[in-house]
Amino acid sequence: MKILPYGHQCIGEDDIKAVVKVLRSDFLTQGPRVKEFEDSLANRVGAKFGVVFSSGTAALHGAYFAAGLSSEDEMITSPITFLATANAALFLGAHPVFADIEPDTGNIVPGLIEEAITNKTKAIVPVHFSGHPARLKEIAEIAQKHRLISIEDACHALGAQYLSTNIGDCTYSDMTVFSFHPVKSITAGEGGAVLTNNEDLYKKLIMFRHHGVTKEEFAFQNKDNHHGRWYYEMQYLGYNYRLTDIHSALGISQLKKLDKFITRRREIVETYSKAFRNSPFFDVPVEKSYAKSSWHLYPIRLKDEYKSRKFDIFEKLRQKGLGVQVHYIPVHLQPYYQHLGYEKGLCPDAEDFYQREISIPLYPSMTDSEIDFVIDTTVSIFQKI
Repeated sequence: MKILPYGHQCIGEDDIKAVVKVLRSDFLTQGPRVKEFEDSLANRVGAKFGVVFSSGTAALHGAYFAAGLSSEDEMITSPITFLATANAALFLGAHPVFADIEPDTGNIVPGLIEEAITNKTKAIVPVHFSGHPARLKEIAEIAQKHRLISIEDACHALGAQYLSTNIGDCTYSDMTVFSFHPVKSITAGEGGAVLTNNEDLYKKLIMFRHHGVTKEEFAFQNKDNHHGRWYYEMQYLGYNYRLTDIHSALGISQLKKLDKFITRRREIVETYSKAFRNSPFFDVPVEKSYAKSSWHLYPIRLKDEYKSRKFDIFEKLRQKGLGVQVHYIPVHLQPYYQHLGYEKGLCPDAEDFYQREISIPLYPSMTDSEIDFVIDTTVSIFQKI
């Protein structure tokens, strides 16, 4: 039986040719395609600088490093996200603080961010869950008021818009992080990026992804005038988080199709929402007036009388060929975080959201017959529960 996954890459012959061209070139890594991808991405979203990384997790780590997060600091984020959003703060010894979410969008509540701020808070990290932008203007005002750094976790949201601005242009933040995992808006196989308009942050990001090393003479701390062209300096404890030319070539090719991919996602969402709008079993996802979602996910939310039956519903959907998934188990409920002292009940709306949410298949290469299959199968399963 064919399984329709909740998300899937969309690779064409043009993508394959772009990768093969690099494989036949002189540079497989640290070549011209990396900078080309960075510039193309920055131009596409309207930011001044782009820095690509080996994964979205590495990009988050780089953004937090550039923000100066360290062992005495706290950062505030959402518990409805993939683990990396919080884990990357732990990498630097910082302490994640979770603020609860809006029950309909799954995004962090700005007012609860402000309530969570302490004298240790250094950064706010809103997550654009499922590709729907968080309330960035309010969050930016809070960050400005308290002199905090704002970093958008937009790993779901390349191609989304907020109040007519592109997610990634950093109008309302200091940095924005993207992911290029195969299920995201575009893929580079793996990979991530940080976008910023701040040149100082940009320079730190560049060095962090390359072992903390610079070869730029103007940046040398050792001012000896007799450096040879071999000379370099390690100024930070960085990592090997570089993206290859192979991955970058795929990313460049995919980026050219971003608008087409988002348009197709929106068509599928419109079909789903029309079919499911009056469902007595679950609520369909929303799109607020201030947002244009990239629709990374289509998260249905079980109504009160059905959320206790989520396990059975999930299994029956899987058995019928729908590769549904759950996004996400709240981060603070994970055993590792429980051992750190986080407790159940910390974010009740996030925990309730988890009891309700199921993501059904959504990706650009879905055919009309596959979309109909998802609708018919979903309706049939719920009618029998």
